[in-house]
Amino acid sequence: MKAFRATREFPLALRLLLINQFGVDIGFYILVPLLAVYLRRDLGLSAASVGLVLGIRNLGQQGLFLLGGSATDRLGPHTVIIAGCALRTLGFSLFAFGSTLPVVCAASVLNGLAAGLFYPSTRAYVALAPCVRKAEAFALLNVYATIGSLIGLVLGSVVCGTDFRGWAVVGACVFALLTVGQAMVLPNSPPAAASRGSVLGDWLEVFGNRRFLLFSFATTGMFIVENQLCLLLPEGARNASGREGAVGVLLGLGAVANCFQLPITRALERHGGGPRWVAPGLVVMALSFLPPLLICHRQPPTGLAQIVPRMVILSIGSLLLFGGTMVAHPAVLEMIPRFGRESLAGTYFGLFYVFAGLTAAGGNAMVGWSMDVAKRFAVPWLPWVCCTCFGLSSATAVALMYRMRKLPDRTGAPGVEGTMISPGLSATSGAEAGGGPEAAGSWGTGRLPGPARQAVDDAERQPPR
Repeated sequence: MKAFRATREFPLALRLLLINQFGVDIGFYILVPLLAVYLRRDLGLSAASVGLVLGIRNLGQQGLFLLGGSATDRLGPHTVIIAGCALRTLGFSLFAFGSTLPVVCAASVLNGLAAGLFYPSTRAYVALAPCVRKAEAFALLNVYATIGSLIGLVLGSVVCGTDFRGWAVVGACVFALLTVGQAMVLPNSPPAAASRGSVLGDWLEVFGNRRFLLFSFATTGMFIVENQLCLLLPEGARNASGREGAVGVLLGLGAVANCFQLPITRALERHGGGPRWVAPGLVVMALSFLPPLLICHRQPPTGLAQIVPRMVILSIGSLLLFGGTMVAHPAVLEMIPRFGRESLAGTYFGLFYVFAGLTAAGGNAMVGWSMDVAKRFAVPWLPWVCCTCFGLSSATAVALMYRMRKLPDRTGAPGVEGTMISPGLSATSGAEAGGGPEAAGSWGTGRLPGPARQAVDDAERQPPR
């Protein structure tokens, strides 16, 4: 419960954002299973049409993350957060009162657009908020998002046969209240800095930041592994127990485990924090798929004497997965805006979530394929080993970046090695991104001249704090 007590220590605006994040994740994970049933049973749509509606929503979300990030940089997080919440209200309202395929598709587009606006703007708001403990704020975002998604998954399975329109009305009312509340509470601060070029120029600058792109690809395994809460773990729980709802036990454990997010984050902060702990967290996430190897080859259970020990083994794996996520995820989010200029924090978050969504979708497809192969050729260990390899490869990539000092730290400026300046961006912008005139003058070298370089060398020889 420390996480919820600590929430009161943050400004009211940030507390409202945390509640919004909680509502977004609950709404999404209730919406998806209910929506599929509603479209098939109540509206009589074909399986292809159902896939179209769900695909439009995901495509809208992933495709608009970058636009949402750019809008955040130019309009400020305040405007974009409120717009995203208002669009979500409108989307839920269309789901509640629309009964034709075009209206339902429009509702899916609006909900996808709302997510594309909300995620980059919220993260940018936390990254740019003055006098806020960034690591703890991102940790709390992870707490509310994870618990919201877990509760949503449980509720989604429980209310799957109930009236979808009623739940859509409830969602629309909740997000309408959040829209009004955030319009009243969120400070209407201007963007971090005035843009010096076009949106295309901003995108070229972010895409030209090779260290950021490497980091985005290096952390893809984290999102692939996290997404197995919706794919591999439910299948494993069903096979271990012979019951459809057995995954609820694992999700409940995750909700309880996430209550320890803030103590874990504070402990890591006392032992270096930030980049140091991303790779170890990913290793723990990867190892979480090894305990199920002990039971994946077993025959279906015949009683509690077999179900209980199998579920205990799966629970151990799930707790490792949640623990590794609590270590790695907040640190990853905290680092993203430090790869470049503060005024492009939204764009960096937007592009990062584009990569995360695309790789999670591709990774899920690969894990799903391995599950099919496992059934066809009687190799039940294959998907679990596949997920372990995803996690370990991601951990190795991040560890190499850390050892090569390619990750930004808090004491220095974000690194600019390998970053291209877009046309029309002044040298002053380079100084802003690199932390000073020296960085602007040596943009492509990645080294600081003179005393500044000596200070960095001295810092490298200091023991970890």
